[in-house]
Amino acid sequence: MTIENLRSTRVDVAIQGIRLLDTPVTRKAGAGPSDDGHVLLDGIGAAIPLNPRSPYTVRGGKLLLDGADTGVGLEAIERPKFYDLATSDGIAYDKIARLHSANVLATTVVQTCSRYDEAERCRFCAIEKSLESGSTIAVKTPAMLAEVAAAAVALDGVEQMVMTTGTSRGRDRGATHLARCVAAVREAVPDLPIQVQIEPPGDLASLQELYDAGARSIGIHIESLDDDVRTKWMPGKGSVPMTEYRAAWREAVRIFGWNQVSTYILIGLGEDVDELVAGCEELIAMGVYPFVVPYRPLDGTLAKDVDNVPAPSFAHSYEVTSRVAAALRTAGMAGADQAAGCASCGACSALGAATTPACEVSA
Repeated sequence: MTIENLRSTRVDVAIQGIRLLDTPVTRKAGAGPSDDGHVLLDGIGAAIPLNPRSPYTVRGGKLLLDGADTGVGLEAIERPKFYDLATSDGIAYDKIARLHSANVLATTVVQTCSRYDEAERCRFCAIEKSLESGSTIAVKTPAMLAEVAAAAVALDGVEQMVMTTGTSRGRDRGATHLARCVAAVREAVPDLPIQVQIEPPGDLASLQELYDAGARSIGIHIESLDDDVRTKWMPGKGSVPMTEYRAAWREAVRIFGWNQVSTYILIGLGEDVDELVAGCEELIAMGVYPFVVPYRPLDGTLAKDVDNVPAPSFAHSYEVTSRVAAALRTAGMAGADQAAGCASCGACSALGAATTPACEVSA
């Protein structure tokens, strides 16, 4: 297995998904990026779309393309033990937080968003669909999250946690509740690294409050660096000026440190490739990790159900991923060096494989 083969396969399977994949750990609906199954591809965590029309299948622990062995091993991640538990008032633990990849506990602390009406909603987002289906609850309290996190660490060896939130109408955009949740989890499990994810808060002092509560990395996700794309795809969130994002990223780097700040960049929303890569290089120079992920059509989103927008091509996704990975390697910036979060986990992107030195993959 060459590193180039692993990189290209990771990108292609992220777009086309896998057919006939039965995985105990899955994620349905929500904020994105996909309905997926969580597996290990050659030992690296991956969140793979479940697609009945995909040319990829699995047999005997091997990933097959049109029936031929790709040379990539695939192992399903086992259902965690903490899923079998419930709080004293009967709320199932898996409605409070979920396992992502092999060792990441993830939760959306508030499963509603002030921007969810059709005029403002991000067109790739279905954050309230999982709430409508009954697979989660609207608001997770600090005490609930502390209880579940302690169990996930003790029973399943969880090594990091991600807390995101729908955007509130308050000036803090949800940071205050996030900080309370972080503080409670860190009190219960002091050594568990936590990433928080939030829009730029109106008062940047909220970033310091999140750090003081115990968060050690942060995602301030913009999804696109092109204002025209932002207006089209994220009419509500896109109204937050780029200047606010840049100010929040700079302050977050000051507080959390170089390469402890990240932002999601979705491939396939219509940006010019050269401009997208140049924007990612600017982020890297700031100390912000651009977590590039192919857009995936997700049930319940406006992009799929109304606009019928397809996933980007392999060639487009591979070019962006490879060029951003090269810029990250040049800067010495690795997602695995983040304390916690999407870049640290890496399952939704091929960047983890693309930034691995060739000498670390057997020929």
